Order: sequence, then C-alpha cells, then structure tokens
Amino acid sequence: METLTIHTPFIQLNQALKLMGWVESGAMANEVIDQGLVYVNQVQEYRRRNKLYPGMVIAFEGQTATVAAESAG
Repeated sequence: METLTIHTPFIQLNQALKLMGWVESGAMANEVIDQGLVYVNQVQEYRRRNKLYPGMVIAFEGQTATVAAESAG
C-alpha cells in the first residue's frame, strides 16, 4: 500500500489519482471515476471531486493508497 501525503486539509479524488501517477491526465481521472473503477474506503465512488482527508484509503486497478497529512516538523 502506498501513502499519499497531502499538505492541505483535503485533496480531491481526481487530483489524487493524477498525483499518484495512476492516470495520465485529469480527463482520464474523471473517466475512470465515471466508470466506477475507483473505490474510497472500499466503497465505489462516482464523485470526481470527492474530498479525501487523512486516513482515507483509495483503490484503483489493484493499487491502494492511504491519504496522510504532512507531519509537522
């Protein structure tokens, strides 16, 4: 399982997919979300701009990642 460290309170789902390198573009991210291929906390997700907060888990095509907050220090 990978970790996606964010520097803001949340990240949008389509942005997270692109940032992880799981898709090549924002348009492709939107397409795979629309097709129901992405899961958030083991629930199929269709909202492109769903807000992901630290502790949430995203999954796509056998890949999983946990969203984590940037550690202070």
